[in-house]
Amino acid sequence: MTSQSARHDVVLRAAGNLMVLSAPTGERARLLYCGPDLLDCNAEQLLALAARDHAPGGPEQPIAASLLNATGTGHPCPPGILAHVNSQHWALDPRVVSVEHSDESSCVIVCRDDAAKLEFRHRVFLDSRSGVAGFKTTVTNTGEVTAALEWCAALCLPLDERLTEITSFTGKWAGEFQTEQLSLPRGSFVCENRAGRTSHDSYPGFYLGERTTSETHGIAAAIHLAWSGNHRLRLDRLSDGSLVAQAGELPLSGETTLAPGERYTTPLFAACWSNEGYGDVTRRLHRFVQARLPRTENARPVHYNTWEAVYFDHAPDKLMALAEQAAEAGAERFVLDDGWFGARRSDRAGLGDWVVSGEVYPDGLKPLADHVRALRMKFGLWFEPEMVNPDSDLYRAHPDWILKAEGAITIASRHQLPLDLTRAEVSDYLFERIDTLVAELGIAYIKWDMNRDIQHPGGADGRPAAHRQVKALYALIDRLRAAYPNLVIESCSSGGARADYGILQRTDRVWTSDNNDARARHAIMRGAAHFLPLAVLGNHVGPKRCHITGRRFDMHFRAGTAVFGHMGMELDLSRESEADRAILANAITLHKQHRNLIHGGGYHRLETAPHLNGIGVVAQSKDEALFQLAVLDQHPTPHPPRLHFAGLDPARRYSLSCIWPQPLAKSHGSFAGSALIDYGLQLPQTYPDTCLIYHVKAEI
Repeated sequence: MTSQSARHDVVLRAAGNLMVLSAPTGERARLLYCGPDLLDCNAEQLLALAARDHAPGGPEQPIAASLLNATGTGHPCPPGILAHVNSQHWALDPRVVSVEHSDESSCVIVCRDDAAKLEFRHRVFLDSRSGVAGFKTTVTNTGEVTAALEWCAALCLPLDERLTEITSFTGKWAGEFQTEQLSLPRGSFVCENRAGRTSHDSYPGFYLGERTTSETHGIAAAIHLAWSGNHRLRLDRLSDGSLVAQAGELPLSGETTLAPGERYTTPLFAACWSNEGYGDVTRRLHRFVQARLPRTENARPVHYNTWEAVYFDHAPDKLMALAEQAAEAGAERFVLDDGWFGARRSDRAGLGDWVVSGEVYPDGLKPLADHVRALRMKFGLWFEPEMVNPDSDLYRAHPDWILKAEGAITIASRHQLPLDLTRAEVSDYLFERIDTLVAELGIAYIKWDMNRDIQHPGGADGRPAAHRQVKALYALIDRLRAAYPNLVIESCSSGGARADYGILQRTDRVWTSDNNDARARHAIMRGAAHFLPLAVLGNHVGPKRCHITGRRFDMHFRAGTAVFGHMGMELDLSRESEADRAILANAITLHKQHRNLIHGGGYHRLETAPHLNGIGVVAQSKDEALFQLAVLDQHPTPHPPRLHFAGLDPARRYSLSCIWPQPLAKSHGSFAGSALIDYGLQLPQTYPDTCLIYHVKAEI
């Protein structure tokens, strides 16, 4: 970093990436560059290279971009900040007051709009492990009159103008993380979400590249907003060809006001880029996430969940037997899902009454929990703390504890209503109930579910409370974590509707999808892994017939599919044949043998034909790798294609073996890494719905 008189030039470097800012005192701050490192480069060079002449018909002095492109600057980009004070002082133009250096990879730039009496603290950093950039803006009202904040992006981030292709992530319940590709037009590409959670259909992240960018070559970038509520992400291609990204929380009308002295901080806006293709961006994002996880477990236990085995039909004897069968198959954790409490015999009643049902469990849950631990498994329990059924003791006692909008017709969804966590008595009630059960039962794991959107998030004061609700959720989870530092928490939201970086600062795992269809899972997992490492992505072996799609798959395909991820089971083992239970046990053994590699290796998407899905994990030392190739449909040619491996060292020699499915397991021999990458392995003739797993080991 350098400082020249009143001009503060900030140069941040980390993990091969570079950020350069210009922040002259009394002037507008500029982000000059974010991207792969430019050797021996500084702000002075970039300013000289970017200098523009007067554009005919335009302003006499070219208007440079600033950190929020506020309305008062006159910049043509849609503003990153919209605010006013009693409908006055709306043309904001923040100017630099100071630059605070934290270290060689982060700083805070303080700007102020003197007319509106608003102060902006822009925190920017480069993560030392991954090179991922992070941006947050805090707005403080330093005046004596309340200010209205209508929109505040974490930053207006300039991107490489050569990025022309976007991949967005959408979907639905049981079909999350589906990818859509298109070419960016001149104008705006906007992604908005008002679901009150991260959502199934509007994931807060994009990938960008050139038309020639691949997994291993070309310029690529990704952005993500670490927020578990309403959001807006936008990309704007301006008339001069420049490309700007914005990301921030999407406030409801009148939601964000700042009284004198109050402040608002945006969620974290994360950005990543590479000159080495989409795959390098993914691996950097994974390192960024892994460094921020709560880290309550060194190894991810193989998981058994009771939902698709019993649904609401709980019976202690049946569950005791299932625990024994799960332990025999290799499970290390047993999670009792919905149906254990109150009058919860269906999804129509009991939600909110977090008391063990004496009708179903006359001796309570402790005998089951103790039985699970005697089988050397950890015991987990399902909760949906944020919701209540109208048919519940809690709602009958406290009908005022829900979020609602006066005058709006309540929207029914799964027979439940959202509780107002912003009320201290609600959060205190939930903490007391969960705390009591965790202590009494020795719960090691909570599956924290949230099964509906929130259309009318109005608080007790009648004002919109979407922002406060998410903050209250975070505070409740943080409170539990403080009380039980070793408690493991899964974020489930009718599948993958809450799987962002904000919730993952507090939870250890996400339930990727309610859809355990092994064929559908490959697209879901591939999409999710653009942002989330395999270690946090729950991936379960479901029943032979999927209850969502109706499709049937053999055990080799179901189990092989689940090996890559945080592996689990969610099926009635008593209905599986002895032979299939043995196949499942072998798959779990295989997963455990390679668990550290699957959860800690570098993730690679293989570029394959559409009817195939190929991924791999490669050790950081490149001395070992595991690859999964799923055949999802018939090959369109007489012979299958070759499989081209990725991430290996072309100069080393490797032994190659097919280790799954068992009937096809064999050693292929010893090969040069360059041959495995560039020549490839001829795939065998197989039926569709076959999952092949290859182990690659460097020879000494």
